[in-house]
Amino acid sequence: MQQLAEECGIALAAYTITHHTRQSAIGLPQISRRTYGGQEMTVTEYTMSEIIASIYDKMEQTGKKEGILFLDEINCVSETLAPTMLQFLQYKTFGTHRVPEGWIIVTAGNQPQYNRSAREFDIVTLDRVKKIEIEADLDVWKEYAVQTGLHGAILAYLDLKPQNFYRIRTELDGRHFVTARGWEDLSRMLFSYEKMGEEVTESLAAQYLQDPEIARDFSVYYALYRRYADTYRIQEILRGTLRPERADYEHLPFDEKLGLLRLLTDALHRKFAVCTEREAVQEMIYDRLLPLKNSPFLENARDAAALLREEDERFRRILRAEKDAGSLSAPRERILRLVCLAWEELQKLAAGTDPSAMDARTREDRWADISAWFAGREDDRLDNEDETGGCLENAFSYLTAAFGPGQEMVMFLTALNADPDCLNFLRSHPSPSYDRYNELLLLQDRKEELRRAAQLFL
Repeated sequence: MQQLAEECGIALAAYTITHHTRQSAIGLPQISRRTYGGQEMTVTEYTMSEIIASIYDKMEQTGKKEGILFLDEINCVSETLAPTMLQFLQYKTFGTHRVPEGWIIVTAGNQPQYNRSAREFDIVTLDRVKKIEIEADLDVWKEYAVQTGLHGAILAYLDLKPQNFYRIRTELDGRHFVTARGWEDLSRMLFSYEKMGEEVTESLAAQYLQDPEIARDFSVYYALYRRYADTYRIQEILRGTLRPERADYEHLPFDEKLGLLRLLTDALHRKFAVCTEREAVQEMIYDRLLPLKNSPFLENARDAAALLREEDERFRRILRAEKDAGSLSAPRERILRLVCLAWEELQKLAAGTDPSAMDARTREDRWADISAWFAGREDDRLDNEDETGGCLENAFSYLTAAFGPGQEMVMFLTALNADPDCLNFLRSHPSPSYDRYNELLLLQDRKEELRRAAQLFL
């Protein structure tokens, strides 16, 4: 829902409905006086629902009139709240207060066999919603995992044993399960443990992978993966200073090949992500700098610094607004913070260290300073992109020498094609090796399709 809100430029209000009582959902009763048939009477009314009020708060904070109201655990509400939820799904109202126009309702729930407090919706309720059954899909999840930078050991392990991605089983000693959330939480912990130099044990894995067999299996593989990271000097491969001998790689175990490929694609992903990030930051700065070229505020140092400070504050307001709207992703937040840091640098550049000397400079001098500052950043960005392109070519050269154009190259290409930052980089920085091998891969796929079609007529 956060991704949808960010992509559509709308707000997001999210609640776990099991945290609410009937009173907080529909509001509290209050006594009012009304006149009916000339006679004044007391009646019961309700204050605004806390959930509906939060939507208006979002609209007020962000200026966004459209959004998503997301309610989690919808089929786990209490018995007293269940009738209220039926009314809500049918009429988009809590009590007497309606969800504002322009807002859609999205809910999520658990399957009753996996959650004791969950219940099946009755036909009356189901008849008023669009129901989508969500299934665990490793290929889809891996795209998300690459974008969010999940630990390479997890991705390599799941390449090797995809059946362990999502698993729920019941044994005599209880129910054991592994979910996508468990893998993601474990990934964060692996990075933390590696940063602190702590040992990753089976007991740590079991805290997130609540299936003893899979936790044990992953911890063994993780130790192998760390050994591969020490054995294969990835940065030397990307710099092109390490050349393999084909004979040394012919009999490598499959899991070791997967580990090497994942180590390479992880290292390249980080470089692609930096390129995407720096390009986005530069574009934001350029779009706001260009209109300032002829600004009269550049006539003196004080006004110039104030003008640049205003731009800094503008981006900080955007940052706060998107955060308040609930639609700010981690990559977007990092980009906006880097833009703010850039405007801080410009403020210091405009103010200078000697105020009297800065006041003696003309508007053209100040713009020349700003242009030189921006050009320096752009040169650094382009140098970084050239270096990244060279690393990609070196990776192809290494894999060609080690394995040739076999299944290893197919797996490498598949991983690259699942990385949005990689594809974004290749759009503006074509790679001869990528194009050559990708064309070969497409040709092989086409041959396989024709072979299967031909078999139908045999």
